[in-house]
Amino acid sequence: MANQELFKKVLSHAKEYGFVFPSSEIYDGLSAVYDYGQQGVALKKNLRDYWWKAMVQLNDNIVGLDAAILMHPTTWKASGHVDAFNDPLIDNKDSKKRYRADVLVEDYVGKLDTKIEKEVKKAAKRFGDAFDKAQFLSTNPRVVGYKEKGDAILKRLGKSLEKEDLADVKSLIEELEIVCPVSGSKNWTEVKQFNLMFGTKLGASAESATELYLRPETAQGIFVNFLNVQKTGRMKLPFGIAQTGKAFRNEIVARQFIFRMREFEQMEMQFFIPPGTQKEWYAHWKETRLKWHHSLGLGEDNYRFHDHEKLAHYADAACDIEFKFPFGFKELEGIHSRTDFDLSSHEEFSGKKLQYFDPERQENYVPYVLETSIGLDRLFLAVFSNSLQEETLEDGSSRTVLRLPAVVAPTKVAVLPLVKKDGLPDIAKSFVDELKWDMTVAYDEKDAVGRRYRRQDALGTPFCITVDHQTLEDQTVTIRYRDSMAQERLTLPEAKAKINAAVSFQNWLGDI
Repeated sequence: MANQELFKKVLSHAKEYGFVFPSSEIYDGLSAVYDYGQQGVALKKNLRDYWWKAMVQLNDNIVGLDAAILMHPTTWKASGHVDAFNDPLIDNKDSKKRYRADVLVEDYVGKLDTKIEKEVKKAAKRFGDAFDKAQFLSTNPRVVGYKEKGDAILKRLGKSLEKEDLADVKSLIEELEIVCPVSGSKNWTEVKQFNLMFGTKLGASAESATELYLRPETAQGIFVNFLNVQKTGRMKLPFGIAQTGKAFRNEIVARQFIFRMREFEQMEMQFFIPPGTQKEWYAHWKETRLKWHHSLGLGEDNYRFHDHEKLAHYADAACDIEFKFPFGFKELEGIHSRTDFDLSSHEEFSGKKLQYFDPERQENYVPYVLETSIGLDRLFLAVFSNSLQEETLEDGSSRTVLRLPAVVAPTKVAVLPLVKKDGLPDIAKSFVDELKWDMTVAYDEKDAVGRRYRRQDALGTPFCITVDHQTLEDQTVTIRYRDSMAQERLTLPEAKAKINAAVSFQNWLGDI
């Protein structure tokens, strides 16, 4: 499928099969807000568990936290969000549409990346097995030209944003002749800064209410609890605190389905380290996090690192792990070396010491922080869009299959009686009762068994167990595999063991 067609299919499939619904749809919805349906909430939970097990359960020096969404307002002054949590916005005078100025430029560079991919595909087809992709990327004049142009644009954008030179950002948009996607015109306003935080109030009356914010990130809840966790857990550096939870941002342009929403969920880990060790830990977490993404089996070519041209004033290194979504490579996870800014700032604003006594160094100091932060909704979209495939079968028919990694699939196995008589439904339901203690099981007896297989394929269920008349004789069942459509005859204990092995966290995470 072409990228645009695939994205449309992703949206329709997500709704049709109970993964994602537009929020408040009966009232015509709410822009960039979505609800997760019965299948989606299970997939989202499984992805969250997959991250949590790898991050917390498998690391002796990382623990969990669940901080409140509402925090003391000074928190956001200390973190810099009140003064500097802004996006550059620009309006098109003809369409009256508002855009993030930096995203317009990044999308322009993304088109250059698409041109590079087309050149690579043409060359690969032309040279066949003799094609050397790395050499082609580094020597082909057209590809090198595209790459140098894109790098130069992003470098200039980064410098302009760092200096808050918004006039140059507009000049860059004009020089690149970027047009409004709606009106097609280049009639732009000046670039302005826009704060992304949602305000709210705490209190019974308007006169005495305290101005609060819905948290724009989960990290600050970790920082303000640093000493609580360190002392009660008797944690020694280096150690990490992990958290998953909702965050809220009043995005200028929320778009691309659940990729950019106003209410979203983050999975973050702040790793506290001695000053001077940040480079080695930065390299460690870059490698570790990429391995974790690769473990899902979505294709290593779909990931790449993107180093930040513009560093936050407190950071000494930052990069994104980008994923190839249907609309191009976009940020999936951020890895940031934050130095001691966070704890030092909260120490200053609170008047409380947030230091660690290092028994090896025999000194007190404010720890440095290495952060990994991934958007759960973006991970959901990456997995879902990559897994959705249309196949043409040998007999000329087609099927829609959602090849979700078995370890995170909402339903692990569907139990299907071949017919609704001869006692087969009773046996099938007894199998469901036996299996559901260890895995999520579906039962389906409606329609011909072939149509039921197709339905489970579209839901991403990796295995189907069919109970037929032979089951009455020898207690064997047919297990059918989603990806290959192959079938084999096994006893129920054998089928159960095979499924358990295929969805085991250890088998998926063992190598990272």
